[in-house]
Amino acid sequence: MDPVGVAAAPDAGPGPAWRSKCPWGAPNTTSISCSLADVMSEQLAKELQLEEENAAFPEVVAVAEGPFITGENIDTSSDLMLAQMLQMEFDREYDAQLRREEKKINGDSKVSISFENYRKVHPYDSDSSEDEVDWQDTRHDPYRADKPTTTPRRGFIGKGKDITTKHDEVVCGRKNTARMENFAPEFQVGDGIGMDLKLSNQVFNALKQHAYSEERRSARLHEKKEHSTAEKAVDPKTRLLLYKMVNAGMLETITGCISTGKESVVFHAYGGKSATEDKVIPPECAIKVFKTTLNEFKNRDKYIKDDYRFKDRFSKLNPRKIIRMWAEKEMHNLTRMQNAGIPCPQVVILKKHVLVMSFIGQDQVPAPKLKDVTLSSEDMKKAYYQILNMMQQLYKECNLVHADLSEYNMLWHDGKVWLIDVSQSVEPTHPHGLEFLFRDCKNVSQFFQKGGVAEALNERELFNAVSGLNITADNEVDFQAEIEALEKMNEDHVQNHGKKLSMFSSDGDPPIYDE
Repeated sequence: MDPVGVAAAPDAGPGPAWRSKCPWGAPNTTSISCSLADVMSEQLAKELQLEEENAAFPEVVAVAEGPFITGENIDTSSDLMLAQMLQMEFDREYDAQLRREEKKINGDSKVSISFENYRKVHPYDSDSSEDEVDWQDTRHDPYRADKPTTTPRRGFIGKGKDITTKHDEVVCGRKNTARMENFAPEFQVGDGIGMDLKLSNQVFNALKQHAYSEERRSARLHEKKEHSTAEKAVDPKTRLLLYKMVNAGMLETITGCISTGKESVVFHAYGGKSATEDKVIPPECAIKVFKTTLNEFKNRDKYIKDDYRFKDRFSKLNPRKIIRMWAEKEMHNLTRMQNAGIPCPQVVILKKHVLVMSFIGQDQVPAPKLKDVTLSSEDMKKAYYQILNMMQQLYKECNLVHADLSEYNMLWHDGKVWLIDVSQSVEPTHPHGLEFLFRDCKNVSQFFQKGGVAEALNERELFNAVSGLNITADNEVDFQAEIEALEKMNEDHVQNHGKKLSMFSSDGDPPIYDE
C-alpha cells in the first residue's frame, strides 16, 4: 500500500503582528507526517493520548502535610524510615485529640486550660522560616552592647603611659552601670550599657539602696494583698474560689459583705443549683471566709491544738493550715449541732478556708443579734429557757462546749434563738473545756439578769445545771479552783494512761475517746 500523506491545511499567509500575541487568536498547528500503519497503531494512540493529557493537565507536584511523601523516591524498605513516618502520623493524631479535649473542657468558660506543653511539636510544624534567627536562643546578641571587660587579678591593664587600674573613673563608671542589671525587675534601669553610661560610686550606692527599699516595700504590699484577707475584702486566691462556685452554678450571685469579725468575713449570696440531687442548696446563702492572717486572732491555737480531732494535724509554723483546720472544725461542729436539732446554719460546702452555709435572715437582711433586738419580757424568758436547753443539748448530745457563747453569737429569727460562730467550740474533755463552759455560763447569766429575767440562774448554778457536775463552792474563786483541779486531774490521767478520764455524772456522760 502506498503511503498516504496526512497534512494540515496550508498556511493562510502572514497576518498582523498582534494576532500571534493575542490570547484569543487561533494557535499555529504543525503538521505531523506519518503512514497509515502508524495511525492504526494502538501504541501510538496511547502515546498521543498521554501527550494530550499532559498538555491539558500539567503534572503538579503535591506537597503532603508532612516531610515524607510516598512515591518512587522513598525507600520504604527501611524500617527506620517507616518508624519515623508512623511516629509523625501518631503525633499529628495525638495533637488533634488534645485540641478536641481542650475545646470540650473549656467550652464557653472564661477560665480556660491549655495542653500546649503536652503536644508533640516537630520542626516542620513550626511557622518560622529557617532563615529567621531567634536571638533569645543565641549566645551572642548583635544588637546588644557588650558588657565591660573585667579587670585581671593583678589590678591593671596595659603598660607604661597606657596603664589603666581598677580604680579608673571610666572603668568604675561602666562597671557600676553593668551592675545595675542585678537590681529587681520592677526597678527600671534602662539601656545604660548601650548609651555608655558611667555612674559614680556615690550615685550607684544611692540607686542600690533605693532599689532595695522599693523591693522590700513591694514585698510587704504583695504579702498583704496576696496572702491575707483584709476587712471586707478577699485575696485573689479566695476570689478565685468564689468565682469557681459561681461559674459551677452552685451560687447564683454574691451580693456583698454583711458582717466582719476578728476571725472571718461573711458575705451574702443567692444559691444556685446543686450538681447532685440529694444535696439541696438554700435560696439564700452565707459565705464565711476565714481570714488568712493571724494578726487579729493570735490565740487560735489554744482552741485547736489540744482537740483530739485535729491534734495530729496541728502545725503552728504554717498559718494557712491552721486556717483550713479552723474552717473544717466549724463545719464538723455545725454538723453535730444540726444532727441534734439545735437551730444553727446548715452547711452547704467547704472549700479550703471558705465555708458556705444557709443564710439566717431574709431578703439580704441578716437576723439581728440578741444584743441588738428589743424583746418583751415573755420573749426574753422564752429565749433564756431555749438557750439553757441548747447548752445542755450541746454539752450532752453533741459533746461540745461553745467556748464563745454570748449575746454577740446568738441570733433572733422566727421567734427563736439561733447559735452561730462555733469554730472555736471544743469538747468537754479539752484541757480548758470546763473553763470555757464556765465563761459561757457567766456571759449568759449576766445578759439575762440584766434583761430582767428573774428566773435566770447565776453562773455557778448554770454551770452545774449544764454539766451535771455538783461543784459546791461559796464563791467564784473557789469554784474556778475546783474546775482547774478537775482539769488537772484529767490531764494527768491522759499523760499516765493515754485516755480521757470520766469525770462526769452517770446521766448523759460524753463518750470517752482514746487519743
